[in-house]
Amino acid sequence: MVITDDREIDRAPLQREAETELDEDDRLKPAFVRDVIDLAEAGEVEAARERVGRLHPADIADLFELVSDEDRPLLAHVLGDMLSPDVLAEMNEHVRERLIDLLAPEQVAEIASELDTDDAVAIIEDMEEDEQQAVLQAMEPEDRAAIEDALSYPEETAGRLMQREYVAVPEHVTVGDVIDRLREDIDLATDFWEIFIVDPMHRPVGTCQLSWILRAPRSVAISDAMKREQTLIPVDMDQEEVALRFQKYALISAAVVDKAGRLVGMITVDDVVHIIQEEAGEDILRLSGAGDGDINEPIAMTIRTRLSWLVVNLGTAMLAASVVGFFEGAIAKFALLAVLMPIVSGMGGNAGTQTLAVTVRAIATNQLTASNTLRMIFREFRIATVNGLSLGVLIGTGTSLIFGNPLLGAVIASAMLINNLVAGLAGILVPVTLDRFDVDPAVSSAVFVTTLTDIMGFFSFLGLAVLSGLTAMG
Repeated sequence: MVITDDREIDRAPLQREAETELDEDDRLKPAFVRDVIDLAEAGEVEAARERVGRLHPADIADLFELVSDEDRPLLAHVLGDMLSPDVLAEMNEHVRERLIDLLAPEQVAEIASELDTDDAVAIIEDMEEDEQQAVLQAMEPEDRAAIEDALSYPEETAGRLMQREYVAVPEHVTVGDVIDRLREDIDLATDFWEIFIVDPMHRPVGTCQLSWILRAPRSVAISDAMKREQTLIPVDMDQEEVALRFQKYALISAAVVDKAGRLVGMITVDDVVHIIQEEAGEDILRLSGAGDGDINEPIAMTIRTRLSWLVVNLGTAMLAASVVGFFEGAIAKFALLAVLMPIVSGMGGNAGTQTLAVTVRAIATNQLTASNTLRMIFREFRIATVNGLSLGVLIGTGTSLIFGNPLLGAVIASAMLINNLVAGLAGILVPVTLDRFDVDPAVSSAVFVTTLTDIMGFFSFLGLAVLSGLTAMG
C-alpha cells in the first residue's frame, strides 16, 4: 500500500526547481554559485535568498564551501536566518569555524540549542576556550549541562559522538503504553528508529524497533516484543571502533553506556557514515604526510603540516644518499650503475607502498589481528618473492640485451629480488610493530618503509656490483 501526502505533491515543483541548480553528480553548478554572489554584491538580497531558498541545507553548506573566504561574510549577511543550525551542522569544519567567528556568543548558543547534542558539540568543541565559555554561559542550563558533559569525554570517542536525546521505557509497560507516550510526550527526541528498554537501574536490557511496536497488539508487554540481544557501545570507545561495530553488525542505532552499564545516549548510523568517511580519508592522507588534506584548511596550517613531513623525508633521503657515497669509487669506475640504481630503489618503494596500504587498511578494519599476523607475513613474503622474481627477470633480460652485459643483468635482477623481499616484509612488519606499541601506523609507517627500500635498493645493487667484480670491468 502506498500512502500519498498532498504536502509532498505541493513540494514537487520546488524540488524540481532545486534540481536545476545541481549537475548530474548533485553538485552545485558554477553558474549558480556565481549568480548568487553577483546578486549579493549587487544588493539584490531577496533575489539571492529566493535562489538559495530552494536548496537543501547540505547544498547551502556546499555553497559556503565553494565561495571564497572574502565572499562568505557577505553571503552569511544576505542569507541571515537561512544560515540555520541544519546548514551549520552539514558544513566543513574549517568553513564553519570562520563563520562562527562572525557571530555573537548568544547567536551561537541559540543555534547550538536547536541541534542534537552531537551536532552542537561539533560546533562548539573547536572554539577557543574563552569563546567556548561565553557560548556555554549564554545557553539554557539544561542544554549547557549536556554540552559540558559531552566535552568532558576525549575527542573521537563515543561520548563525544553520541546523542543525549533518546527514548527509553521500563520493561514492565505494554506496547500500548509506549505508543501513548510517543504520541503525547512533546519532549521526546525528534529522530529515532528504535526505543531502548531499561531496568530499574537504567541499564539497557533490550531494544524494540518502531516497526515492531506499530504492528504489535497494544496489550503485549514490551518485554515480550523487544529483542534482548543488542550491541552496547562503551562511552569511552574510539569512534573508529564504533564504526566497525556498526559495519559488522549492520546497526541502525546503538545504545551508549557508562562504566556502570547505565544508558547515557545513543549513536545513529548517519553519524557513523561521517566517521567512516573521515577515518578512511584520514588514513590515506596520513600515509602521504598531507595532514587533514582539506582544501578549506588555512594555508599556514597546511604549509606547517606538509613541510614538517617533507623535512623528515629530506633527512631520510640524505641517509639513503650516504649509502650511495660508500660506493662512490665503484660508480666512478662503472657509470652505468648510477643510471640503473634508481630503478631498483624506486620499484622497491612502489612495492612497499602497495603492501603498506593493504596492511594499514587491514589493521584499521580489524582484519589483521594477533591471531593471523604470522600467516599474513608469510603471505606477503610469497607475494614479494614472485613479484621480485618476475621483475628481476624482466629488468635483467632487458639490461643484458640493451647494454650487452649479462653480468650487469644478473646483478640488477638479484638486487630487484632482494629489495622486493625487503619491501614486502617492511610493508607489513613496520605498521604491525607500530600498532603493537600503540603508535598510529598510518602516520609513521611510510617514512620507515621508504627509507628501508631506498637504503636496501642502493646497498643491494651497488654491493652486488662490487662483489661480482662488475666494477673491475669499467
